[in-house]
Amino acid sequence: MRATLSIAVLALAILAAGPAAQQRPARTPDIFFAGTRQTIVDGMLRLARVTADDVVYDLGSGDGRIVVVAAQKYRARGVGIELDSRLVSLSREVAAVSAVGDRVTFIEGDMFTTDISPATVVTLYLSESLNLDLEPKLRNELRKGTRIVSHQFRMGRWQPDETRTVDGAQLFLWVVP
Repeated sequence: MRATLSIAVLALAILAAGPAAQQRPARTPDIFFAGTRQTIVDGMLRLARVTADDVVYDLGSGDGRIVVVAAQKYRARGVGIELDSRLVSLSREVAAVSAVGDRVTFIEGDMFTTDISPATVVTLYLSESLNLDLEPKLRNELRKGTRIVSHQFRMGRWQPDETRTVDGAQLFLWVVP
């Protein structure tokens, strides 16, 4: 807990300092960045039953905390996909300082066009409408058995396989059929 809490503090410090490059994303992000609380990150990874054999993709990865914790705590490999170059730079710095840079990758790109087929776990903290827009991509690109965990938002009519409440937040798990 102490190590993961320090990641959040480090991320905020780096973000506040601001990287040298202040580039605008290739397109306007669909949603603003809101960091996921540590208890929720832990709950999402537990709900997905992440192991060292997993490749965890976080779509709209923000400061990278979900894939960094997956690598630290579960020895999983992780990939964050984020439009905002500033957040991608921050994520890479946090991963390096957290000594998981060899286990995680951050892609500055669009979650709708980036190949996610290597994922065994996908995490989301987006919105119900974005989840709905992503549903066809998730169903078509992901292999059978891939786990998808969403913080707070459902995915249209696709019923979750499991629902949990963690620290007052709803978490939803789908397993790709």
